[in-house]
Amino acid sequence: MKPVYRAFAHYALLASIALTSACSILPKADPQDVYRLPAAPNAAASTHANSVPWSLRLSKPQASDVLNSAKIAVIPQGDLISSYKASRWSDPTPILLRNRLLAGFAQDGRVQRLSTDDSNLQTDLELSGNLQAFQTEYQGNTAQVVISLDALLVRGNDQRILASRRFEVRQSLSDVKVPAVVTGFGQASDTLTAQVIAWTVEQGQKTATMKP
Repeated sequence: MKPVYRAFAHYALLASIALTSACSILPKADPQDVYRLPAAPNAAASTHANSVPWSLRLSKPQASDVLNSAKIAVIPQGDLISSYKASRWSDPTPILLRNRLLAGFAQDGRVQRLSTDDSNLQTDLELSGNLQAFQTEYQGNTAQVVISLDALLVRGNDQRILASRRFEVRQSLSDVKVPAVVTGFGQASDTLTAQVIAWTVEQGQKTATMKP
């Protein structure tokens, strides 16, 4: 073996040993449980005789940096905001809630022409807003899931705000283990979804035909 090849092999071996040693001392990432936002089991989507004539786009609500992530937020005390260790949502919270609302509208059936802000489709109305809370809150020895959404119904062609309302749901928890907390989020989101659908349909019927 020529000297240059022996030297190359020697340095390659040293580099391999160094990389192996470095990998062995790097901290391993903690495994994480990934949770969907559960929904109550429902029958297949229905077609209402009183389905509305207008179309609706659902947009991801705006959210703070804390809520605009896949972490499962918790306020254990006071103003301290934390998250559950080794657990996360399947999507960032705004997408999670938007998709839950989309599924709810599809299940309800009255608004049949639905889209999301992932597409660039022209629609009559848009449902957006600001997500103020999506977390578990502790009060003494009790805990509850809190979801708070400032909803906006906007006209599609000129983005004029037609209606707004704050929705807030609080779901008490009897168990504070993560699977039970996730179930609580599902129950709270079901309640919120029903309220948002009823309000959107009511307001949409009032405003969809308004002239600019």
